Amino acid sequence: MKRKWWLLIKCLLIPLAVGALSAWLSGNGMETFSQLEQPPLSPPGWLFPVVWTILYLLMGFSSWLVLTSEAPAHEIKRAMTLYGLQLTVNFFWSIIFFGVGMYCFAFVWLLLLWVLIIGTMIRFYRIRQAAGELLLPYFLWVTFAGYLNLGVCLLN
Repeated sequence: MKRKWWLLIKCLLIPLAVGALSAWLSGNGMETFSQLEQPPLSPPGWLFPVVWTILYLLMGFSSWLVLTSEAPAHEIKRAMTLYGLQLTVNFFWSIIFFGVGMYCFAFVWLLLLWVLIIGTMIRFYRIRQAAGELLLPYFLWVTFAGYLNLGVCLLN
């Protein structure tokens, strides 16, 4: 039982660390972002870190549900490999968009992330329904982020 709790803590910390490192490497990207021409429905800047923290926690918990499931080891490995890949792509999106300011390339990168999230959701759902469902807010936020990203790409 103690091992499962330790695994949960690691599962929660991994996406949080990925997000924090990505934000740190992106520099003062939110400051630059606030000065850009933005599409309608753009939320205030303070909302982004709040939402991302919640999403990273949901991702971590979802991955824990997969890792502690009774599914065959090869299915868990496939799902977690895809999860790691989407987390890696997620990591680089912030750097591409905020750090480097390549807004149009970031949108194409975000499309790749979107596809990887869908794949991860499907794999997680097959292993443990709740694990896939917990990624739905992430998918929806990245979809909204795609709208914002495309808007910034076209307007700037």
